[in-house]
Amino acid sequence: QVQFVESGGGSVQSGGSLRLSCVASGFDMDNYPMAWFRQAPGKEREGIACIGDKSGITYYSDDALGRFTIYRSYADNTVNLRMINLKPEDTGTYFCATRFCDSSIGGARYDYHYWGQGTRVNVSS
Repeated sequence: QVQFVESGGGSVQSGGSLRLSCVASGFDMDNYPMAWFRQAPGKEREGIACIGDKSGITYYSDDALGRFTIYRSYADNTVNLRMINLKPEDTGTYFCATRFCDSSIGGARYDYHYWGQGTRVNVSS
C-alpha cells in the first residue's frame, strides 16, 4: 500500500525558513516524478513545486520560484522542500505526491488517491 508521510512543518515568523520532508512506503520515489502541494486555509490544494524522476528537472509556481527548492535526498530516500523567506500567505498544509513534472505544476489541482496527512506550516507576520 502506498503511503506518504510529510514532516518538518511548524510555526515561523515572516522571513523565516523551514525544510519539509516526504518519505514513502510501498513506493520507490527515486523512480518517479514527485511534487509538493499546498492547501491554504479555506482553499483548494494546489501544486507549488515538482521534480522529475531521472532528469532532476524542477518547476515551481510563480510565488514559490526563488524562495522554495525541491530536491531529493537519495541517502535517506526523501523528497524535500526547502523554503526560505516565508510569507504569511505560505501558511497551509503541505502534501507530497507523485505527479508528472512540468510547468503546469503551479496552481495545479490534482485528483490523487494517496494523499498523506500533510504537515502544517504557519507563518505569522
